[in-house]
Amino acid sequence: MSPQSPNPQTVLHAEYPGNLFMVVAPSGAGKSTLVNALLAQDDEIRLSISSTTRPPRPGEEDGVQYHFLTAEDFVARRKQGEFLESAEVHGNYYGTSRVWIEEQMRDGHDVLLEIDWQGAQQVRKRFTNAVGIFILPPSIAALEERLKKRGQDEPNVITRRLLAAGGEMAHAPEADFIIINEDFQRALAELQSVVTATRLGFTSQRARHESLFIELGIHSPQDDE
Repeated sequence: MSPQSPNPQTVLHAEYPGNLFMVVAPSGAGKSTLVNALLAQDDEIRLSISSTTRPPRPGEEDGVQYHFLTAEDFVARRKQGEFLESAEVHGNYYGTSRVWIEEQMRDGHDVLLEIDWQGAQQVRKRFTNAVGIFILPPSIAALEERLKKRGQDEPNVITRRLLAAGGEMAHAPEADFIIINEDFQRALAELQSVVTATRLGFTSQRARHESLFIELGIHSPQDDE
């Protein structure tokens, strides 16, 4: 790690102009479809592209859906403090670039992470302003049906994902917002509402319009402490 890089264990609480959103869900809940639809209608959000050691699925490209790495390369990068968070999920490693996220937020862009609950916990410890959003299926039966319809996994993998879903959804209380993805358009509207509400929060507005807040003499009580 270069001398200019921050300590990877540093707790980041800077009030950047950009916000950090974490979207968590069990496999098959529709997380990626919702996120892609949100990104298509909101060009102020940047999607963080994670690194992973799992093999690409049909149609996936390196640097688009994921940065595909070998296990050896991933471990080496993690030791260098390159990842904001990392986790092992279903036998594969996943990690999120810390440096890229900070650069985007400092430049005023909102950043969205598609992430698992383990990674969300790590991000929350390191970046206390992160906003957690948990996507739930309307039922276990609906979750199983969606996993089968997407045709990406073998039956044994689907069974494993369903067994893991209960443990994953047990972490929903850790999120700031819960969206039940029964009707897609409604769920998408709710996701956009969370983004809009976060942007209108005091901390976000002050970071984005610092000169105006100074001109109007508006400050937080914490500024006097």
